[in-house]
Amino acid sequence: MKRVLAGLSTVLVMSSALAGCGGGNSNSSSSGTEATTAPAATTAAEATKAPAAGSGEKVTINLWSFTDEIPNMTKKYMEAHPDANVEFKTTVIATTDGAYQPALDQALAGGGKDAPDIYAAESAFVLKYTQGDASTYAANYADLGLDDQMVKDAGIAQYSVDIGSTTDGHLKGLGYQATGGAFIYRRSIAKDVFGTDDPAKIKTEVGPGWDKFFDAAKKLKAKGYGIVSGDGDIWHPIENSSDKGWIVDGKLHIDPKREEFLDLSKKLKDNGYHNDTTDWTEAWYADMSGAGAQPIFGFFGPAWLINYVMNGQVKDTNGDWAVTEPTTGFFWGGTWLLANAEVTKDDAKKQAVADFVKWVTLDSSETGLQYYWANGTMKTGEQGTKDSVASSVVMSKSNGEVPLLGGQNMFDVFVPANANASGKNLTQFDETINKAWREQVREYTAGNKTKEKAIETFKSQVKDQLGIESE
Repeated sequence: MKRVLAGLSTVLVMSSALAGCGGGNSNSSSSGTEATTAPAATTAAEATKAPAAGSGEKVTINLWSFTDEIPNMTKKYMEAHPDANVEFKTTVIATTDGAYQPALDQALAGGGKDAPDIYAAESAFVLKYTQGDASTYAANYADLGLDDQMVKDAGIAQYSVDIGSTTDGHLKGLGYQATGGAFIYRRSIAKDVFGTDDPAKIKTEVGPGWDKFFDAAKKLKAKGYGIVSGDGDIWHPIENSSDKGWIVDGKLHIDPKREEFLDLSKKLKDNGYHNDTTDWTEAWYADMSGAGAQPIFGFFGPAWLINYVMNGQVKDTNGDWAVTEPTTGFFWGGTWLLANAEVTKDDAKKQAVADFVKWVTLDSSETGLQYYWANGTMKTGEQGTKDSVASSVVMSKSNGEVPLLGGQNMFDVFVPANANASGKNLTQFDETINKAWREQVREYTAGNKTKEKAIETFKSQVKDQLGIESE
């Protein structure tokens, strides 16, 4: 899910030589756009340098994505590589109503000159393309000349590498963005309840561990505040910190940490520790601006939640926020870039594809995509949206200060957040299973079902929808 807002868009299919329409690090709500001509990127591995103009027939790269985010990067790439003898033909199909995956699968299976050479997959379904049913279509990064040393040199978070790799360790996909999660909290409320808004102090109030989190919730409630907006706010930290995923040895497995979500969700509701909202609803957004039933202390989320969701919702609370280490390490969302294994059969195309993929995912220089993305400098002379990126090397030399956080450098928190996330508890069926699980948890907390009945119904739904038996 790098941004659910993308899923609200209508299905769009477009083709162009450069796909340079609109913003750079953007979805429908971000402000970063592409830059004017920049010097050619300096890279460590000349083996993947793009074919120069005049070196032969122009290479056409078919690029598929579910938002215009990566296609918009191609214009910046061409500006940074004016001698590259390539053009991009882009196809963008929104994930609305599940349209993207079937179209991508059909195009990959069909092959030929119109097959995707580079394609994007988001966290909700990326394992299908790196480890699951469609993984054979993806090239190993090593076969593109993108080796493990480049990954280490760029300081890519391990969770991202794990998700982008096959079960036997062959890297097939990486992202440009990092989505390790933090706890995002109101400074004024922190001062009122805890006597300080210092991130180093607040992290010891909300964690580590859920016992400390609920101790904080009790203190907040005593002064009329909720700790989070709804139970969805704690689900992502719980989901992505569990020891095992939903499928173990081909059977549905409910990790004890995920099962505990039933009790923690009920504890939030029974004690009035939240406003009982559902994420991605107007009530959830209202709590970001302080307009909900009771003022809400915080939200769990990555940098994109700050940049692309809260930024448009906080209103009068803008600048009254800060980030600190979360109750437990987790990630939420992200987009991975994969290359079709067929490109390795054509030297010119392989070279062109590898150079673009490397520039997006592994180039940690100041002329690589991630430096522009982290600093919000996709457009010269205009300050765009800053974002947490895959490379810790890039973030260590970038300015992560944002107004919403009162000028705090968010990279000080998100670099360790990315390092503390785990990518080993995902399955290719998570999107479907998570939806069923959360619905049954809310049935339980609302008093409509017993815990046992909610679990029984959940197991039955997974069997009916996916044909997966329970342990």
